[in-house]
Amino acid sequence: MTSALHTSTLTSLPLLARGKVRDNYAVGNDRLLMVASDRLSAFDVIMGEPIPGKGALLTQMALFWFDKLQGLCPNHLTGEAPESVVSRADLPQVRGRSMLVKRLKPIPVEAVVRGYLAGSGWKEYQQSQSVCGVKLPAGLKNASKLPEPIFTPAAKAEMGEHDENINYEQVENIVGPELAATIRHLSIAIYKAAAEIALTKGIIIADTKFEFGLDGNGTLTLMDEVLTPDSSRFWPAESYVEGSNPPSFDKQFVRDWLETQTWDKTPPAPRLPAEVVVKTAAKYQEAWQRLTGA
Repeated sequence: MTSALHTSTLTSLPLLARGKVRDNYAVGNDRLLMVASDRLSAFDVIMGEPIPGKGALLTQMALFWFDKLQGLCPNHLTGEAPESVVSRADLPQVRGRSMLVKRLKPIPVEAVVRGYLAGSGWKEYQQSQSVCGVKLPAGLKNASKLPEPIFTPAAKAEMGEHDENINYEQVENIVGPELAATIRHLSIAIYKAAAEIALTKGIIIADTKFEFGLDGNGTLTLMDEVLTPDSSRFWPAESYVEGSNPPSFDKQFVRDWLETQTWDKTPPAPRLPAEVVVKTAAKYQEAWQRLTGA
């Protein structure tokens, strides 16, 4: 937890793209090496200060979930060691924080599933009693558990832009009715299975987002990260109270601090104080320890 990697600089593979957190390198024409940095983004802006240990925790947590959920849906892992495709000099940047994965055709939709009303969903419900076109019962409160998990997709934005909530009909227009139905069904099934596992560990998964791609045979495949504190809202079950925001094991701590700053949510972000960095790292660590006992 003492050193942090803000930006990887591998010399043995060509860089394809840098995302908000992951740096993707080409391994031949059919594979990618995904290196999870310690960068943190909030409000779709990358912070200047990395969170030590974050990339390794995200990677190990994603691998934990890929293993638990492999019976539900194919995933992008190749089963090969990431260390096997880089030079010895690059090993320190790769070890423990990387996945060697199949190169897929990404679906341009964030598959968001909500089991509880929170964040932008709560704001939208207060205005329309619905979220992304899904009508909900009257009388729900902030952090209320929904009668059933709902699929509330978002259109992927370009780097630096905000993802935009869309309704299910728009997903059908983007990918076609058959694939849209499969994505919705799978997303809800994966969320339900994961939420059940997490609850036995004292964690409520309030909501999460999945990313899918198509392989060369057109098979829908779960990709990127899955069920990490970066892609999910994790709440401690023991302090959950309907009507208020529970403390969360994710970057909400950073978001809350940023909301106290005079900032228009465009780059550059305010500099994170050391205390915020340390406490955020501890939140990620606690989520990992609760989930795995490690």
